[in-house]
Amino acid sequence: MEAIAVVCGFSAEGGSRNYRFSTYDDCSDLADALILYRKRAIPPSSFFLRAESFFTMATQARDYDRGRSAMSALHEMSHGEGFLEIMLSRNAPGLYLMDEPESALSAGRQLALLAHMHRLAEQGAQFIVATHSPILLGLPGAQILQFDDDGVRPCDYEDTDAYRITASFINHRDVLLRHLFTDEER
Repeated sequence: MEAIAVVCGFSAEGGSRNYRFSTYDDCSDLADALILYRKRAIPPSSFFLRAESFFTMATQARDYDRGRSAMSALHEMSHGEGFLEIMLSRNAPGLYLMDEPESALSAGRQLALLAHMHRLAEQGAQFIVATHSPILLGLPGAQILQFDDDGVRPCDYEDTDAYRITASFINHRDVLLRHLFTDEER
C-alpha cells in the first residue's frame, strides 16, 4: 500500500498529498517499479490513512492544521475515534488509500466507515483498501483483489479468507473452538 501511496504523491506515512514528513523510510523498491495510469488528476481531497503510522500522521495534522478543525485534536481522541474522524471529515470525491483501517476500529465503527465509503463512492470517490475485515470487504460494488503466493487475482466476497473464517466461526463456533483447543493439547 505504501508503494501505491508514494507513486500517487502521498507520504509513505500517510496524510494528504500536501503532507511532507518521514520518520523512517520503509518504502520498498516496489514504488520505483510501479507505473501509475490514471484518466484524471488525483483530487486534492485525496488521503492516505495508514494504521501503522497514525500517531505520527496525527502529529503532523495537528501541526499543519493549527486548530482550524477536528484534525488538530486527533491525539485527544482514542485511536479508533481519530481514525474514523479522519475519514468522516473527507466529504469530497477523491482517491482514498487505507492500510488496515480495521486495526483501529470496532465492528460498529467499521460499519460507520463502510457507510461513509459508500456515500463517497456514489459521488465518484475511489478507494484502495488493504483489509482483513469481512465488514469492509462487503462494500457493495467493490472489486476485491486477493494477494497471495499465486499472485493477484479477482475474488468474490464469499471466497475471501476473511469472510469464510468469520462465517465459519459464527456458524460453527463450538465445533471450531473444540477443534482448535483439541489441536492445542496435542
